[in-house]
Amino acid sequence: MAQQSVGYLMVDILRLLRREFQTHELATDIGITLAQARALKCVAMHPGIRQVEVAELMEIKPMSLVPVLDHLVALSLLERRKDPNDRRAHGLFITEKGNGQLIEIKAIVDDIWDAAASGLAETDIAIFKHVLETLHSNLSLKK
Repeated sequence: MAQQSVGYLMVDILRLLRREFQTHELATDIGITLAQARALKCVAMHPGIRQVEVAELMEIKPMSLVPVLDHLVALSLLERRKDPNDRRAHGLFITEKGNGQLIEIKAIVDDIWDAAASGLAETDIAIFKHVLETLHSNLSLKK
């Protein structure tokens, strides 16, 4: 078999990680999708963020994000609050229940990582993390 390119492997690993998340027993039990988990984490990291900014960070169209956020609000994981400086705008905030959900999401991610990294030495994981950080930095500078 021909050696696979690094780019192909990265894309395929991302596909496999997404599949693992979507089929993980706890993700199925709590009924959360990867898009919902990403949006929840984004709001947790940026309290008061506006919907359009979440869409930019997730690199999706704002209209595609609306049902994701509506679902999270309906589940009381997020709340929309009026911006005191702009009555047309709303900020997004994670709720206590949402923070609890993030703990469960972290458990899912940790479980997936443990399975993916099984058999790797700690030094290999440290090198891998360093390489990923360098790639991330290099690509982030291209903006």
